[in-house]
Amino acid sequence: MTTSRLAALGRDEPSLLPLAQRLLSLAESGLPSMLLPGKEAFAFTLAGTRAPDGSWRVEQRGTSRRYAAITALGVHHLPEDRQRTVLAGRTAQEFTGLLVESLPSVTNLGDAALIAWAAAETGHPKLSDALARVTALDDHRRPQYTVEAAWVLSALAAARDAADVEEHLTAARGRLLRSRTGGGPLFPHATGPGLLPWYRAHVSCFADQTYPLQALARAHASGPGDPEALAAAEACAARICELQGEGGQWWWHYDARTGGVVEGYPVYSVHQHAMAPTALFDLAEAGGGDFSAALRKGLRWMTDVPELAGHPSAQEPLILDELGVTWRKVYRGDPKKAVRAVRGLSTRAAAGLRLRTLDRVYRPLSVDRECRPYEFGWMLYAWQGGRV
Repeated sequence: MTTSRLAALGRDEPSLLPLAQRLLSLAESGLPSMLLPGKEAFAFTLAGTRAPDGSWRVEQRGTSRRYAAITALGVHHLPEDRQRTVLAGRTAQEFTGLLVESLPSVTNLGDAALIAWAAAETGHPKLSDALARVTALDDHRRPQYTVEAAWVLSALAAARDAADVEEHLTAARGRLLRSRTGGGPLFPHATGPGLLPWYRAHVSCFADQTYPLQALARAHASGPGDPEALAAAEACAARICELQGEGGQWWWHYDARTGGVVEGYPVYSVHQHAMAPTALFDLAEAGGGDFSAALRKGLRWMTDVPELAGHPSAQEPLILDELGVTWRKVYRGDPKKAVRAVRGLSTRAAAGLRLRTLDRVYRPLSVDRECRPYEFGWMLYAWQGGRV
């Protein structure tokens, strides 16, 4: 199924269209292997192990309610027969219903928000139950993690036409806008003090940027218009695109105070093929700027990984069609994530002090052989979706 987003990719850079179509086919074929045996939940991850003869063994590990909700959001954009193929006979709405029924035991705000978002987008009849659970868990007197606060706003924006969410939406929108340090373009890891130790309170991640900019763009598009929210989303997008690596890398850790990069690695596949696209697409379709060139540059990284060029790891691609996976990330392999820790501390002491000798000592040559269902959920959402 060719969507307007895929059509635009084919028009602007035809050589990338087969890659996007390949990834989408892989997502549909790979997600069923991530369903747990009961067929009512998704594994947390699919881990790959390579035997001496070069063959692969993949193993389901853990379970994740939030990954299941993200998967439902993405699968919802497929035709019904393909939804049922991915979800063991269920539609995305029916699968979301299982998640809604589990809400009384949900204590995490992010999980509840994602379930409510899925219920809103699939038109589930028990959306009001899902929204009530989000309201019960969302204590405005306490700081929240930025990603989860953004999911709350996206869920409320999606539910706007079906329920009276204006009071909660206004509060959630204001919380995100106020969280920025000194009005800068980037978002912190938490909406207020108290959740993070002092020495890393300035460090935020890529997800802390994409989910808020997406949420603010969707809030603007879902109602009478919110120029302040749209401007904040666009400023964030412009900054992360300005910082994007020469090879299309979406970097991982930022200094929310200065708008600079703290540590670039790991580079995650999901950021390249899914999270950046869905946020930037939603922004453009809400009336924001066109950042499609950066989006295409990021997608190209999936098959042209400069970190691995000329290294034995280059013989191992990140996309394995036969397994139905995209390997999770390229990383440094430093013990106990030492580079991130050192750079977090050094930039706290002096903004911009990144100790570049660490780049030579710990080069990003390692591949994390995991694949998580939310990666494919957001991929489907990014390329098969679009604002209604």
